[in-house]
Amino acid sequence: MKNIRVAIAGVGNCSSSLIQGIHYYREVFRTGEEIIGLAHPTLGGYAPGDIEIVAAVDVDARKVSKPLHEALFAPPNNTKVFYDRFTYDDVIVRMGAVLDGVPPHMNEFPDRQAFRVSDAPQASQADIVKLLRDSGAEILMNYLPVGSQKATEFYAECCLQAGVSLVNCIPVFIVSNPAWAKRFSDAGIPCVGDDVKAQVGATITHRVLARMMYERGAKIDATYQLNWAGNTDFLNMLERSRLKCKKISKTEAVQSQLDVPLPEDQVHIGPAEFVPWQKDNKVCALRIEARGFGGVPLNIEARLSVEDSPNSAGETIDAIRVCKIGRDRELAGPLLGISAYTMKHPPKQFTDYEARQMVEEFIENDAAATGTYISEETQPRIPAK
Repeated sequence: MKNIRVAIAGVGNCSSSLIQGIHYYREVFRTGEEIIGLAHPTLGGYAPGDIEIVAAVDVDARKVSKPLHEALFAPPNNTKVFYDRFTYDDVIVRMGAVLDGVPPHMNEFPDRQAFRVSDAPQASQADIVKLLRDSGAEILMNYLPVGSQKATEFYAECCLQAGVSLVNCIPVFIVSNPAWAKRFSDAGIPCVGDDVKAQVGATITHRVLARMMYERGAKIDATYQLNWAGNTDFLNMLERSRLKCKKISKTEAVQSQLDVPLPEDQVHIGPAEFVPWQKDNKVCALRIEARGFGGVPLNIEARLSVEDSPNSAGETIDAIRVCKIGRDRELAGPLLGISAYTMKHPPKQFTDYEARQMVEEFIENDAAATGTYISEETQPRIPAK
């Protein structure tokens, strides 16, 4: 089978973990070691090592014009390095478009933490479209900072012009926005989004606990989820005006698992603080207050500590491969099952069990033909030429 040709927008911690993982699992498959950390070692015939990174863009002066393997480990990236035996001399990081991708407050922090915008000329849409076409990219991974509304729309537009699929890993609503979704459907391009849900992270843990309590008859009265870390994502989110979509995404991801959503003043979910020395280690504290049998009170408190970016890659590795299968099958528009399984704010919410079943059915069958992949209607196919 052909490799999956992927471009990257934003060469940060999440990109670093994803690309480290591609090469790590390529080596694991080669040596026959135990495969740990993958829900699907192979997916539709594609292994993680079949993903080929063909282009990358960023705006940080320490990354632009550098070979990709150098940029992945340049400041302010600070995620765990678990595999670095690879080079990308033929993939040079190009200058992207800044737009609203870098908030002003980032200039207040030391070089090892903050963005330092390159003085290279910013890319136009024509520049990015040409890069995508010339590289042969099939899928663009959007890893821009939270709050990059205009910048994300810029890259989504480039995808539409270049015929490239979008896997939108941040809480800017593109795939779950009906207007954008229709444009991808009309263009005959499959897409996945929005806002990646970690492999074993705060959102999936909160969702599963809330759903379990609901299914076993407990009545949830209030809940909170607080998160803090020392990576650039949390530094960026100190500017609270950038958090509108993030809070919506994380809150709806949990509320969707309840029969009746909680009142707004009884639920609080979102980032809490930036703690520099934690680097890419994210800590989550959550509490669910409820009433059980006889109306007797009960509560759950949980603390989760994870390396944030590898946790993200545990899901994007599947999102990429399912998106590629969608392209192979000539599907168009949002892929609902994989979006619900890997993203916090998909076009339609399902329970995590339902979403996983949808993905498994999709992998095993051309479900667009059988009608089992989407309950209301079959997945649109690319219009006949």
